[in-house]
Amino acid sequence: MRVVLVSYGSRGDVEPMAGLAVRLQAHGVEVTVCAPPDFAELLDDVAVPLTPVGWPIRALATGAIPGKAGLSDIAAELTAMAYEAVAGAAEGCAAVVAAGSFPALAGTRTAAEKLGVPYVFASFSPCYLPSSHHPPLRRPGQVIPPEVTGNRGLWDLHAEHMEALFGDTINTHRTSIGLPPVSGVRDHVFTGHPFLAADPVLGPWQETPELDVTQTGAWIRPDQRPLPVGLEAFLAAGAEPVYVGFGSMLIRGANAQEVSRAVIEAVRTRGRRVLLGSGWADLALIDDRDDCFVVGEVNQQALFRRVAAVVHHGGAGTTTTAARAGAPQVIVPQVADQPYWAGRVTELGIGTGHDGPTPTAESLSAALKIALAPETGARAAVVAETVRTDGAEVAAKLLLDMIGRSGSAVSTG
Repeated sequence: MRVVLVSYGSRGDVEPMAGLAVRLQAHGVEVTVCAPPDFAELLDDVAVPLTPVGWPIRALATGAIPGKAGLSDIAAELTAMAYEAVAGAAEGCAAVVAAGSFPALAGTRTAAEKLGVPYVFASFSPCYLPSSHHPPLRRPGQVIPPEVTGNRGLWDLHAEHMEALFGDTINTHRTSIGLPPVSGVRDHVFTGHPFLAADPVLGPWQETPELDVTQTGAWIRPDQRPLPVGLEAFLAAGAEPVYVGFGSMLIRGANAQEVSRAVIEAVRTRGRRVLLGSGWADLALIDDRDDCFVVGEVNQQALFRRVAAVVHHGGAGTTTTAARAGAPQVIVPQVADQPYWAGRVTELGIGTGHDGPTPTAESLSAALKIALAPETGARAAVVAETVRTDGAEVAAKLLLDMIGRSGSAVSTG
């Protein structure tokens, strides 16, 4: 049996698929992942073959691909790229599971339909899924008509916006490969029966008539890598440091040097040592003092258990990893679902959200005061005991059960 997993996005979109792949492999399933070429090494580490999709995601995010500055510039091409990659990889497979960028999801859904292969959409955050219990994410610059006040009305507007943005592109592509056009592209891509790969405590789902959602828990790939020798030496040389890293995010409104100086000064103001995760924000040392150390890609599951707090961008994966480790958090949200996770961390009392996407020494120091308070640490330790680690296993078993009962039981409509 073979299953194809698809995710076009940053590491936070691909890492959960690696977690699911590991569990499917443990059940004897052959797995292929379709993802940006940036993540060949990640997938090689779990012995999962990669079928590259689209442009390198970092190059796209940093503007290194000419003429691809906005979503409207890439939607049609990305839909077609995803279709071609998945159509080539998924022929004869038992199911396709997809997450990530909407244009790539649309191409994936179309490929699965063309091949007659069952398709499952997965979301890593509750806030992406239509519900009467919460509003959709607000688009930058969006103006909401004053008469629209309820969540249902806001989600109707969201569907109209998605139709206006992607409807013609998706249906032009469908027609070009011999499939009929569809109306309501958002709901067509999301299906009526999505998986929600988020922890039930951190990102709870409330049942709603709009969707039949199966919440599995977060898809976590166990990381057994040792920490680098230099990092171990730094950790052993003093009190627990504060980790600051923004993963595959660029920080809006400031350059790398400005952000590095702001975060280092903020942590030092709190009397703590600083551990910088360089990431796409290119955080770096500002002087030669021995209270600061820089790391690249590292085993965060091991590291976060040994820090005083974690300052990060608020991706679903990093939020879950920090919560599981019992590390208090400061989230500096930039885009997408990151404000949602900042709100959840604040509501749970395990940290706080930073006010705005651009930290200054003063603003981050104020947020760290909350995160480093004894009561926040105590609450983070309590919540850590509730974070589930079996989400990928739950999803794997559900998927295999669906496939075993009947291919039609996996939603294709």
